[in-house]
Amino acid sequence: MIEAMPAAPILSVRNLSVDARTPEGRKPVLKDISFDLASGETLCLAGESGSGKSVTSLSIMGLLPKASLQVASGSIMLGERDLLKLSERAMRGVRGADIAMVFQEPMTSLNPVMSIGAQLMEAIREHQGGENAEAIALQMLDAVQIVDPTKRLKQYPHELSGGMRQRVMIAMALSCRPKVLIADEPTTALDVTVQAQILKLMRELKSEFGTSIVLITHDMGVVAEMADRVIIMQDGSIVEEGPAVTIFRAPRQNYTQQLLSAVPRLGAFAGTDGPPSITSRGVETLQDRAPVLNVRGLNVTYGGAASFLFKGKAPPAAVIDVSFDILPGETLGLVGESGSGKSTTGKAVLGLIPFTGDVVINGRNIAGLSHREMRPVRRTAQMIFQDPYASLDPRMSVGAAIAEPLVIHGIAAKSERQDRIAELLRRVGLTPDAATRYPHEFSGGQRQRICIARALALKPKLIVADESVAALDVSVRARVLDLMLELQESMGLSYLFISHDMAVVERMSHKVAVMRGGRIVETGTRRQIFERPADDYTKALMAAVPVPDPEARRAQF
Repeated sequence: MIEAMPAAPILSVRNLSVDARTPEGRKPVLKDISFDLASGETLCLAGESGSGKSVTSLSIMGLLPKASLQVASGSIMLGERDLLKLSERAMRGVRGADIAMVFQEPMTSLNPVMSIGAQLMEAIREHQGGENAEAIALQMLDAVQIVDPTKRLKQYPHELSGGMRQRVMIAMALSCRPKVLIADEPTTALDVTVQAQILKLMRELKSEFGTSIVLITHDMGVVAEMADRVIIMQDGSIVEEGPAVTIFRAPRQNYTQQLLSAVPRLGAFAGTDGPPSITSRGVETLQDRAPVLNVRGLNVTYGGAASFLFKGKAPPAAVIDVSFDILPGETLGLVGESGSGKSTTGKAVLGLIPFTGDVVINGRNIAGLSHREMRPVRRTAQMIFQDPYASLDPRMSVGAAIAEPLVIHGIAAKSERQDRIAELLRRVGLTPDAATRYPHEFSGGQRQRICIARALALKPKLIVADESVAALDVSVRARVLDLMLELQESMGLSYLFISHDMAVVERMSHKVAVMRGGRIVETGTRRQIFERPADDYTKALMAAVPVPDPEARRAQF
């Protein structure tokens, strides 16, 4: 009996190398990588930022920026065609029709001045003609489970939620029935519940349309949910490759083991009351100390520049009657989906936006205080934002950025500031010579450490951390969280830790408040919320957390 020959791969990458042009000459970015994508397969490229995942996808799509990156060698075969040898005109015919791509941030991928329908139909007409473009657009919006697709065709990107915009991008990518779909971090910016919906949708569409998927991510939980096969990348090279179950159950390489060990796992802290705090040093119990933050009846409504959106009607409330306390050395985790009011609450408690109610920081009620009156309060309370690059002035050196709060508040003489800056940099795990460099010279994790150093400059008692690790790779995230816990224990810091990642909140928090629709729907100790949740919404948030085990997750689909 003659055995059947294995099916030829739909996409084959062989010995692909890409160089970056630098003032010092060419620098390798991708180093001789090879892999195949089978028909109907989901292949995950996983690794930290800078590992070469996105460069690989841009090489396949023929979208490398010619001024800075150049293919040095190799081939990318789509059937019998080598994509690297096609002209730009020929590649325009491949993109969309044969290979489509979904990018990480849908808002920057969609044209803000074109309706959703116009953008969908533009892609359809490019490859299929315009005769049935509207009907196909409606069919695709329905396929990605967007409610009332006829209405959505007339809307603009800003009128849709992040999850809906990502569904539109997937609909656009699949509208021409491509053989290969490349999804580059398609759920990184999404809440955990929306992420679960998008991943489930991609699996269903793969089955319906027979599309092969290359999924690029640094989230090993997402890899476990989606991958048939996994490629682990580091510094432009493939370090390990194999079936998803094998990679998760028996990783061979140290780097793969480190990635997996850094994944926060829901339930890993069951039976504990939370991370160490100042109580671990023998200071009086937290319950015997006055709160560093006391919030009572906090309300925030949309207004100002956004008022015109409501056409004369009363603007809706963003935060409704929120109350909580944070004790010295304690972390309150504030969780919920986008639009739940988490970030608005964080900004309000620092007086960054107007509010009504009472917010008492270190014994002083900041309600109604002017900007000038708030200045001494800001020495007590600081904020760490989600995007460290956007938080730092690219024209200021790191040393100047850290010194700025000291200068504003007139703390320490100029000669003393250099010593303070060096001390702060060492405290967050950086060397003092980092002070002379600029933000673009550091990785994302290092930039977040710089933001933490800047927040610590005034020796605050309270830090509001708003999605402060959401944009970081899993291993970098683990190191930054370790740093924050270490600083809390050594300095007695209190945190309002805002996040949509339940596993991270479980690791960081002593108490947890769950927000939905501007209200706190459930609050309690870490153990109460994670081991005995009472509200159905809290249960749904936890059920949506990706499980870093392919076999366990597959059973739930």
